[in-house]
Amino acid sequence: MSTENGRTTGRRTRAATGGGETIHNRIAMLRAERNVSRRQLAEALGVHYQTVGYLERGEYSPSLHLALRIARYFEVPVEVVFSTEPFPRIGQ
Repeated sequence: MSTENGRTTGRRTRAATGGGETIHNRIAMLRAERNVSRRQLAEALGVHYQTVGYLERGEYSPSLHLALRIARYFEVPVEVVFSTEPFPRIGQ
């Protein structure tokens, strides 16, 4: 686990989770739809902007608390942002 601004982020690499706990997300898509930069999202969440990039690329899984805060920021249910299964491609 890691901390950002004194808060636990719950970040773990795939290697640390055995590769079977990948969390898929739509953070980049939601940011693009709303014209929000990584820095803007990070500031709103109280994390480092690189954390947002790590999450988007699937390099780290968020803590439950951070996942809920991200969903609240975008005003959507957490299931819209995160899934244990890959999201279907848009247009399919």
